[in-house]
Amino acid sequence: MLPRTPRRARSTLPVADLSWQGGSPDVRGLLTRMEQLRGTVDQAARALLRQWRAHLRMRVYQPSATNLAAYIALRRHDLRPIQGYLAALGLSSLGRCEGHVMATLDAVIHALRRMQGARVARLRIARVAREIARDPARLRRHTNRLFGAPPAHRWTRFMVTLPTQAASDYAFVRDALRQGMDCARINCAHDGPAAWRGMIRHVRRAERELGRPCRVLMDLGGPKLRTGPVKTGDALLRIKVARSARGKLVAPAQVLLDASAAPLGPIAAGRTTPGATLQLHVERAWLDRVRPGDVIRFNDVRGRERRLTVQRHVAADRVLATLAKGAWIGALLALEHLPRRGAKRTVSASCAIAAQPLEIRVEQGDALLLTRDPVPGEPKRADRRGRVRQAAHISCSEAAIFGALRVGHQVWIDDGKIGALVESLDERGAWLRVTHARPGGERIAPGKGLNFPDSTLPLPALSATDLADLDFAARHADIIGLSFVRSAADLDVLARELARRGRAGLGVIAKIETRAAVKNLPEIMVRGAGRHPFGVMVARGDLAVEIGYERLAEIQEEILWLCEAAQVPVVWATQVLEGLVKRGRPTRAEISDAALSQRAECVMLNKGPFLLQALAVLDNVVARMRDHQRKKTAQYRPLHW
Repeated sequence: MLPRTPRRARSTLPVADLSWQGGSPDVRGLLTRMEQLRGTVDQAARALLRQWRAHLRMRVYQPSATNLAAYIALRRHDLRPIQGYLAALGLSSLGRCEGHVMATLDAVIHALRRMQGARVARLRIARVAREIARDPARLRRHTNRLFGAPPAHRWTRFMVTLPTQAASDYAFVRDALRQGMDCARINCAHDGPAAWRGMIRHVRRAERELGRPCRVLMDLGGPKLRTGPVKTGDALLRIKVARSARGKLVAPAQVLLDASAAPLGPIAAGRTTPGATLQLHVERAWLDRVRPGDVIRFNDVRGRERRLTVQRHVAADRVLATLAKGAWIGALLALEHLPRRGAKRTVSASCAIAAQPLEIRVEQGDALLLTRDPVPGEPKRADRRGRVRQAAHISCSEAAIFGALRVGHQVWIDDGKIGALVESLDERGAWLRVTHARPGGERIAPGKGLNFPDSTLPLPALSATDLADLDFAARHADIIGLSFVRSAADLDVLARELARRGRAGLGVIAKIETRAAVKNLPEIMVRGAGRHPFGVMVARGDLAVEIGYERLAEIQEEILWLCEAAQVPVVWATQVLEGLVKRGRPTRAEISDAALSQRAECVMLNKGPFLLQALAVLDNVVARMRDHQRKKTAQYRPLHW
């Protein structure tokens, strides 16, 4: 959000004395107003810059901070009354002045003076032209310091979130780099040092093999609040296959036989959805004998014989198989290998199915207890008549939040799927009333995100886990991602910790995903870019929950404007080409979003089975849009029909 001043103090430029003479605006009155505006902006910008000067440790960033101060000072005025007059004269309406505020004001004033017949020195005009030309050069220089030089055919970089597979599958990383990955993102909330080391090793190897640089971003988890554990039920899993209305097989279930040490993939509500991939751990020696085309036989818990057909190796220790009939399987499952060529049959016991969490489902109007103690959550209990005897309860991963909660505060669960209000607080926790849930209710699973947009939470910028992860990241990464930034002070904490580890000059990306971060964005950028190669990530998922989906488009634009004024690179993140990445087919809205994303300096793709295809599509779309749009300015190449 652009910094606000109190409504009474906000300036509206007077235009009552501006008139139209002979079908043209009153140039003399307009010139007077523009000169007054320039003087006011210059004075306010100098005052802001004095406040920031102590944090501008890097001299290379000082001109950019000066421009940011001028932009903030300019946007404290309502410019709409004079913009129409300027446009009618064929002058800049100030609508694209983010990167060169004072130079744009000077250019307009010089033009108005010439219209009045006054003489303007050529030196002044040349100085303005030089300053306007420096804007893209400064932004390009700051972006290159953070991400390295872009490919020749596009200026927007591609960031890719690496899946667990990248730790053991070098071919995947190499192909991602070949398809256009410029920055590999490792999410420290997942996997662990052993997997991270494998991912980075593969990135560096691919860099050498392809002769193409790739930065490594390690994204610290930050103070992400999540739902606690849920009480478990029976150790049963239902595998479903997709069938037509006539019962004909449409798509078999996919089963990944995994002999690695990677954690099991999550299974929701004790069942798989059609097309989902189930992960089963097996013995490596047994899996080494399995070949494509082989059959693996087992009996499910109901005594029905089922057969897996081996499709292919996806890695040295992972094999993909398909199942044509649904099954219920338990904690211990005997798998019998039936090779195609009469080899000795072998049996392996798989213990991959753990007890599944109970289903906690809430509907609009339900009561929900958010417990102070980390007790496993349970669903609501009802009598035979359906009357609720005990409300559902779930815990929060951080007990300190209860001191900040107040009656009436909003609580959002699982990326905004469930909304609630705090009705009361007691020794057990916070009693919530569900206000938003789709018809039929929403399920609350363990480990889902919690957002408290109305509450000022007493959480450290870096948790103990973050500090441990930073030990690894400071040695191996090129860029550190700081999640859930709230204020410039959070950047100070990270800077001190990096200095203690001897990496004070490491690149930093601040993830903007809270209301407080939006409000404090100018100071966050000055504090970050004043000390590091620095960028801003617009994390649209959590940000939408915090500020409301209705305001996301507006706030996203304001963040882009402020970052351009600060000449700070932006990462456009969350659900870019999500349908293509996850399901192999994008929506029309996703393609439009991808086209708009080239206004940022970097676009982030999340992990999914069709990631490589998504990279190819994004490369095509962004490269085409380069000829049509540069930041906010339309590029007019010849049109062809």
